[in-house]
Parts: sequence; C-alpha cells; structure tokens
Amino acid sequence: MPVIDLTEPLITLLCLAGIVCAIFLGHELKRAVIPAIALVLCIALLVVHTAQLYIFGDSYEVYKSVISTSMLYDFGFVLITYLSYLWIDDVEAKYRNKKSIDNSLDWFWSKI
Repeated sequence: MPVIDLTEPLITLLCLAGIVCAIFLGHELKRAVIPAIALVLCIALLVVHTAQLYIFGDSYEVYKSVISTSMLYDFGFVLITYLSYLWIDDVEAKYRNKKSIDNSLDWFWSKI
C-alpha cells in the first residue's frame, strides 16, 4: 500500500495546501529555506513512491497504477516547489542585498 495515496482528491488538496502555505510563509518571511524544506519533503515522497513501485513487484498489480499516478503528482509538486524556491531565493537576495543562488530565471521573474 502506498505511503501517501495522492490519487485521493482530499490528500492531494491537503498536500497542495501545505505547499502553498510553505510558499506563502517563505515569501512573507523572505526566507528561501521554508520552500526548500517543502522541496526536500516532495523529493523524499517521490523517492519513497519510486522505491515502493520496485518493492511491490508483480504481486501487487493494483497498487502499481496508484503509485505511478502518485509519482506523477510528486513530479508536479517538485516542479512547483523548485520554482517557488528559486523565486523566494531571488526575493530574499534582493531584500537582504546578497547574491542569489541562481540568477538563470531573471528573465522569467521580470515578466511576472
């Protein structure tokens, strides 16, 4: 059985709400570490789902589709949290007058 079944709408909404809260809190406090924690948790969830896909094997055919769908959601959450981490890192760097970790998305942030 999957650790967190992201095919359930309520679980998906709760995970998304947690990610949005982490992004909002990181933006308000101007700390990039808060979305970085959410990013690490999303990556850990992706690793756990991937491990479960290989551990279950052929005996749990029903769970393979559930875990595969959950992995797709995990990839989406990783993308959202990674982009938000880069954005809040840029906000924090401008607020504290320090060098940002990565300035490769400056063209994207200028359009927003």
